[in-house]
Amino acid sequence: GMAAPAALQRSVVSPAGRHTASLIFLHGSGDTGQGARTWIKQILNQDMAFQHIKVIYPTAPSRPYTPMKGAFSNVWFDRYKISNDCPEHIESIDSMCQGLTDLINDEVKSGIAKNRILIGGFSMGGGMAMHLAYRFHQDLAGVFALSSFLNKDSAVYQALKRNESALPELFQCHGTADELVLYSWGEETNKMLKSLGVSASLHTFPNLNHELNRTEIEKLKSWILKKLPVEAPNAN
Repeated sequence: GMAAPAALQRSVVSPAGRHTASLIFLHGSGDTGQGARTWIKQILNQDMAFQHIKVIYPTAPSRPYTPMKGAFSNVWFDRYKISNDCPEHIESIDSMCQGLTDLINDEVKSGIAKNRILIGGFSMGGGMAMHLAYRFHQDLAGVFALSSFLNKDSAVYQALKRNESALPELFQCHGTADELVLYSWGEETNKMLKSLGVSASLHTFPNLNHELNRTEIEKLKSWILKKLPVEAPNAN
């Protein structure tokens, strides 16, 4: 059979206090976990850190990436092209869902409940997070997608058409000046997911290109704390 995928490398920001929740942040194509962490740190002038939430920035393995003419890149999955109007490279998406499931399971083994785990990311990382949560882990606390999209006939939509259970809430952000992942692709993804029963918000950033900014990360942090509040200590 297939060899088990090697554990993903990761950069971790530990909680200041007792660890009761976890956040997995997936970087954009060509980046690394450490790169995404550093980028956010530069924007905020400090790590995105919490009293009770462990923040995990995994790194995608290096693989040949078709939009770069097959050059190797740290990407969560392959794409035939950067467009919402082509089929998904489902084989690479599904194999990465397995590696990321191992990461989620590591947190569960350390005593964190699934409904105390959030997953999301920037660009391709947000797309990956939506596949992982809405197809395989519908019991997570929530999903966030920053400057991300799903293809028109996404496997995510097919899975949700058959779905009966409660779904994690989606927090989406997108710049109207994005030239790589068009705002309309993000908006269409948001409308589709809403129509399929996902409680989804879309925060629009005028003049923002394919990037993150401080207002957006501050909004994200507030939402994270709303979904993963500090737990009251057990009264024994």
